[in-house]
Amino acid sequence: MAARKKSGRRKYGRAASKSVESAMRRRKRGTLKAGGGRRGKVKSRKQAIAIGLSEARKKGAKVPRKRSGGRKSGGRKRGSR
Repeated sequence: MAARKKSGRRKYGRAASKSVESAMRRRKRGTLKAGGGRRGKVKSRKQAIAIGLSEARKKGAKVPRKRSGGRKSGGRKRGSR
């Protein structure tokens, strides 16, 4: 296994880290809401992290851009019946 060389720069800023930390804490308390409170409580850890990063992005913290693209097909594949 080849060792990868690490660059000295941080990928995420300290403010982004604080924002995610805060979102995780709110999720644990049950006060973190998805979609600004329109969709109900957040239960997923991954969703809490995504919300924290999104908030940090809005505040102007150092956060990498969201990955664009993803799947090309629209929806799940279904077998013929």
